[in-house]
Amino acid sequence: MAQHLDLPPHFYGKLIETTARVVTWNVWGLYGPWQEREAAIVSPLANARPDLLVLAEAWAKGEDSQCARLAGPLGLPHHAFSGVTAQEDEAALSGVAVMSRWPFSSTASLTFGSLRAQYARVDGPRGPVQVYGVVMDAWWFDESQARQDAVRGLCAHLHASQDDRTPLVVCGDFNADPDSDEVRMMTGRTATPASGLSFYDAWEAAGPGGRGSTWSNANPWATQLLWPERRIDYIFTAAPRRGGAGHPVAAALLGTGPVGGTYASDHYAVQADIRY
Repeated sequence: MAQHLDLPPHFYGKLIETTARVVTWNVWGLYGPWQEREAAIVSPLANARPDLLVLAEAWAKGEDSQCARLAGPLGLPHHAFSGVTAQEDEAALSGVAVMSRWPFSSTASLTFGSLRAQYARVDGPRGPVQVYGVVMDAWWFDESQARQDAVRGLCAHLHASQDDRTPLVVCGDFNADPDSDEVRMMTGRTATPASGLSFYDAWEAAGPGGRGSTWSNANPWATQLLWPERRIDYIFTAAPRRGGAGHPVAAALLGTGPVGGTYASDHYAVQADIRY
């Protein structure tokens, strides 16, 4: 007689079938022909129609800002931004923005060593989402220790402030490869800074395969540093909540080609659809 095998336990309960779309993009501030680049940024984002958008190296200058310019064309009226003096324009700020189709109930700007973060608790139609947009200022290869220290600080904060019933999304420019110690801390491949907290890498979990390089030598803005191709931009989601909330089910790159002859940024964007 054949042995009877029980079905796996329904650990998360009935899985959520609806999704929210998250995009993260380092949009390279006011460098180069930024007006032309802005049009190339808007085009793929308008086609993608994200619900949540994180911009690293977003800018604000006087009464003008990238968030204000993108809000209407992208249908993302709610935004939070924090920045520091931009290297390319001392009259401007360069920082991190979280933009959303849905309103925020709270926001905060945070710093963990060389990592700057913008937090927003998003009140979406199917419950709240905790979103952290980040940019890592330590970006040379030999600055791994600074990045590791920053990730430890970030994870300690996330562990203390997370709501384990609410999807937790951390995304942005980490300036580190998937096999680096700092990223392995996030994904549980080395000792995690906060016990009980680990993340799915959306590209690894749900991407179409391949390296998924967001820093590519096919992009003329990126070739200036003479770097090898690298995947350094991420959408991380905490271990899924009830119903699998936060679990990535699809991932893709955006902005991988020119629009009107112009590449949008020196980075490509990452898009993920997560259960929500």
